[in-house]
Amino acid sequence: MKQNWTLKAMFTALSAVALVGMVGQASANEEIIKRSKDHNMWAAPGQNLAMHRHSQLKDINTGNVKNLEMIWSQSSGTLRGHEGQPVVVEHGGKPMMYMVSGWPNIVQALDLSDPDHPKQIWNYTKKSDRDESAVPRACCDTINRGLNYADGKVVFHTLDGFLIALDATTGKEVWVTKHAYPEKGETHSGPAMVAEGLVVAGFGGDEFAARGRTVAYDLKTGKEVWKCHSTGSDADICMDKDTNKANPHYGVAGNKVGETYPGDEWKIGGGSPWAWFTYDPKLRLMYAGTGNPGHWSPAYRCGETGANLTHEKCNEVDPKTNVGKYDNKWSMTIMARNIDTGKLVWAYQKTPFDQWDYDGVNENILVDGLKVDGKSVNALVNFDRNGFAYVLDRADGTLLRATKFVTVNWAEKVDLKTGRPVKVKEHSPFARDVNTQACPSAMGGKDQQPAAVDPKEPNVFYVPTNNWCMEDEPQERTHTQQGTVYVFANVYMYPEKPGITGKFKKYDVVTGKTIWEIPDPYPNWGGALVTDGGLAFYGSLGGDFRAVDRKSGKVLWQRKLASGIIGNPITYKVKGKQYVSVWTGIGGWIGLPVTAGLDMEDKYGAIGATAMAKASGLDKIPQGGTLFTFRVD
Repeated sequence: MKQNWTLKAMFTALSAVALVGMVGQASANEEIIKRSKDHNMWAAPGQNLAMHRHSQLKDINTGNVKNLEMIWSQSSGTLRGHEGQPVVVEHGGKPMMYMVSGWPNIVQALDLSDPDHPKQIWNYTKKSDRDESAVPRACCDTINRGLNYADGKVVFHTLDGFLIALDATTGKEVWVTKHAYPEKGETHSGPAMVAEGLVVAGFGGDEFAARGRTVAYDLKTGKEVWKCHSTGSDADICMDKDTNKANPHYGVAGNKVGETYPGDEWKIGGGSPWAWFTYDPKLRLMYAGTGNPGHWSPAYRCGETGANLTHEKCNEVDPKTNVGKYDNKWSMTIMARNIDTGKLVWAYQKTPFDQWDYDGVNENILVDGLKVDGKSVNALVNFDRNGFAYVLDRADGTLLRATKFVTVNWAEKVDLKTGRPVKVKEHSPFARDVNTQACPSAMGGKDQQPAAVDPKEPNVFYVPTNNWCMEDEPQERTHTQQGTVYVFANVYMYPEKPGITGKFKKYDVVTGKTIWEIPDPYPNWGGALVTDGGLAFYGSLGGDFRAVDRKSGKVLWQRKLASGIIGNPITYKVKGKQYVSVWTGIGGWIGLPVTAGLDMEDKYGAIGATAMAKASGLDKIPQGGTLFTFRVD
């Protein structure tokens, strides 16, 4: 019998399915939260589901960090770079570290019972049904951003699109699910997120004409629970009449906002959530950012023709709805979804009708009690590729702040009332075969490398930044085939200031002021860690791993490691000793010219990365994926 499902009926049914397994889900979620509160461990990719990357440990502190020494190291088994971090948990009565490499995604389990001499007890690599076409289809290198532990399982993803749960004791497969499809341009660098008994995952592929979606799987079985797209109909996106209820000017159901592309271009419209997820268990909301809208030649994403095909016409906004006809929603968007059903509660698009590849996937950090305009707000903070640091009320998406944390000239400001950026035409690439300058570059004021925050100071963030500009030349489009390179632009990137390509800074998101910053000749493509020992840790692509005094910004300790650092530091404590670990291994978009052996004289190679790699000397940095671990000797 044919059934006609309304959106309300669909979400009611999905909620009923979710409630059936609520007891098991709640226990799994409580386990993750409980582990995150034990700062002797590192329970999740961002330490907790709010992505604070903060530790209460203080055995290593400003007074003794000068005595920090390397204690052990472990190869990942691969040369390519690592943008992630291990997790450290107690399993089977033992402290365990679980970690995963880039392609072919080797998982290792280390017993830390003797913390200075860890012992590998199993390793796993998926051998069957692998799709090596994922390697050239991985837009920005074959990296992996880490795995999860929950319910006695190690849950991870492979570049070629498998989600896999392993028994944490034996390394044997519990379930394997195919999630992303390289032939459609989809590859998975992750990470996924585990919350409420679900494994939630996206994928990359906007540069290969993929259509973004977020999918939740049952943690116990690997079976699909819900699926929501980033583009298309209200039902596909999981919007209903209450979506953006507090801010209808962002875009509401019933107006085809998910089809703000010419014709059916939304079917290859990008918007993939390819990086970090966060979760608020009280609101039962998960947060994810979406990527760029398919390709980099924006005139093709505007349905106007002839004399109407102008920068102004394609950016035109309806004065009644405050939505542009060609906003290309929901690319470049922070999405807040109900964890049980995927329902889109609110969505805020940071860069409507994108012309710069300012992917909106950077981590959405959740902080409580942030004082904004005299009010205490449970906030979401996002340092976007477009150079703006956003502060939103995470319950309803109301925009509270949008400040420039790096040099920005593509927009004058973000209008807090409308939420829309005030674009600067002369820095907006539009016409084909015309070169346009803009800051920041397509790699962003900050790419995926995560910031850190001490929740006791919810306004102050420790942020690795990029300090580059670009010249962007849109090109003719030659095809619309999924799974094939789908960029159509020449991009040349260069340092904003010669000799400085990265900065590590302490930044106040309420005032929009930089408190201190540390310039670096090498890009800062790895994440940050802050501790109650008064320290902030980070690494540079030159291989320098540093500990910084949080108050002054003074570098108190640093060591040159074996390769460039694009990984994220973690800290943990076993048998009374605090340790700090970090992945090395040059890679990522910025390191791709080195790892892929590209011609450094081609300034447009790897969509502009070769010019940056050459300018910052990354071709002199050796490869090699290794985890280094330190403690005070």
